[in-house]
Amino acid sequence: MTAPGNCTPAFDRAAAEGRAVFIGYLPVGYPTVPGSLDALRALVDPGDGPGADIVEIGIPYSDPMMDGVTIQRAATRALERGVRVRDVLAATETVAAAGATPCVMSYWNLIEQYGCDAFARDFRNAGGAGVITPDLTPDESDEWLPATDAHGVDRIYLVAPSSTDDRIRLTADAARGWLYATAVMGVTGARETTSDAGRVLTERIRTLSPDTRVGIGLGVSNGAQAAEIGGYADAVIVGSALVRTLLEADDAGRPDDLTALRALTVDLARGVRAAR
Repeated sequence: MTAPGNCTPAFDRAAAEGRAVFIGYLPVGYPTVPGSLDALRALVDPGDGPGADIVEIGIPYSDPMMDGVTIQRAATRALERGVRVRDVLAATETVAAAGATPCVMSYWNLIEQYGCDAFARDFRNAGGAGVITPDLTPDESDEWLPATDAHGVDRIYLVAPSSTDDRIRLTADAARGWLYATAVMGVTGARETTSDAGRVLTERIRTLSPDTRVGIGLGVSNGAQAAEIGGYADAVIVGSALVRTLLEADDAGRPDDLTALRALTVDLARGVRAAR
């Protein structure tokens, strides 16, 4: 079983309301650092209903292994426009001040370069709850485990449909807060239809590690898909579809226009509430 952590209250609140948690992803630094902070605020409070419960803040990286084309485009532009790893701390403070639970998604190299213990300390001091590390496994976490324990940071690891039963048990036991389950094999990206692999994987996790909170990610692009996944998962994770609204506004010469982001956020939040 995954131990309770800083993210657990968000899951408990959603469960009490009979719905799944809505986790929205946006990268810090895109379209600019100040612009990304405005976008994060809009994701939490879209102005026409509830927004994301947990915000997954991505740190742009030059060599991503999990990101699809949409997120790569935004990350590349953010890097070209000068974003730095330390900007994630201001983003974390922004999300916390807006009333949502801040998590960070970071490739391990960035945390290692910052300093493992220092990153956990500074992130937690900024109000951060948990860190998602897509390229770090529990058996490679010799430095990360004591750092996150010392500073009280949730460790959120990934499992996939290809994970063995032993790997799922090991990963769930090492995690804290919740477990990130990828519903499809491959990189991120909005898809026209959702895969049944998410349901199958969620059932496997619950059999192997009862009471572990499971978030399903990769491929969700609208409220109807969020409702479908929210019918069986504890959390619905949406990234590329949200980032695409920012790219389209940027391409149209209106990088500060968050109208589409707000509308999609409302649609997704209503979707998780219509699921059960």
